[in-house]
Amino acid sequence: MGKLIISLNTHCCILIMLSLIVISSPTTHSRQQRSGPSVRLAIHGGAGTILKANMTPELEMQYRDKLSEALLAGYDVLKKDGSSLDAVETTIKILEDSPLFNAGKGAVFTHDGTNELDAAIMDGKTLKAGAVAGVKHIKNPISLARMVMEHSPHVLLVGEGAEVFARERGMHFVPQEYFYTERRWKQLQQAKEEETRTKDSLEQQKKALSDSTEKKHGTVGCVALDRMGNLASGTSTGGTTNKRFGRVGDSPIIGAGTYANNHTCAVSATGTGEYFIRSVVAHDISAMMEYGGMSVGQASETVVMKKLPEIGGDGGVIAIDKDGNIAISFNTPGMYRAYIDDDGKPVVKIYKE
Repeated sequence: MGKLIISLNTHCCILIMLSLIVISSPTTHSRQQRSGPSVRLAIHGGAGTILKANMTPELEMQYRDKLSEALLAGYDVLKKDGSSLDAVETTIKILEDSPLFNAGKGAVFTHDGTNELDAAIMDGKTLKAGAVAGVKHIKNPISLARMVMEHSPHVLLVGEGAEVFARERGMHFVPQEYFYTERRWKQLQQAKEEETRTKDSLEQQKKALSDSTEKKHGTVGCVALDRMGNLASGTSTGGTTNKRFGRVGDSPIIGAGTYANNHTCAVSATGTGEYFIRSVVAHDISAMMEYGGMSVGQASETVVMKKLPEIGGDGGVIAIDKDGNIAISFNTPGMYRAYIDDDGKPVVKIYKE
């Protein structure tokens, strides 16, 4: 009888200890364990020197309202059992139609006073992708990128060729004047004035590129997970102010600024494109998860906070893994960003909070 009592007491102690361990362990917000929705969405509107001191209350509210509008539109697609690709395209089109962001309507000007747009989209289920670069008359480049993915054997089309393809597919064209905004035009004039004050050295050109990108943020992106467990990502941009020689950044480069793989994650990046290309940022995050066993948060932090700064890169990423965990990482003072949290509620942020 004494042995039985000892055994029962020991058993009770073990159960109590196990209960305490479970209670004190951090919560893992995986898709299987979350009590919230099985669909997830995150967006960004660019990273850079975004400080509250430089923002009027009215302008801040405009950014918050537009980010919320785009986020909820994409989330509504997912709630109605739409695909992650549809959600990404729907979301980014709203951001492209806004003059607030450096994409579509709000695109920055090139050195020649034109607007050249880049975009990419990727399907995590099939690893199919489509991208366009240097297009000048496409209202929503993200839609053309998807058209390239779904209706051509290619991944990336550029310039006039991309627009020939768009015309053949019946896409609506807009004149260059559509993209004109006074704010972006003034930014170009300021950039040209700064250019004339510097000597034509490679190091000064690099510094000017970094300064331009940091001050004139705005690239947009979206990552999504649908009810079928499929991931997708998309990114759209107008590039950098005063860009020349047909320059293309990381946004339309699959694996650099945009990547999605159902086995790992979906990623959209924003920042100084040259560094994101050299670091193959989006795919690097996926590879760290697939081959190194890192979480999406660990991989994003390692790439953005350690690897990018080592070569002088600045910017950030949004990412969602196959279980619905969201990671947002940036090494700049601010980043326009929004996401649907574990309870299905929208969260919008701008500054480094």
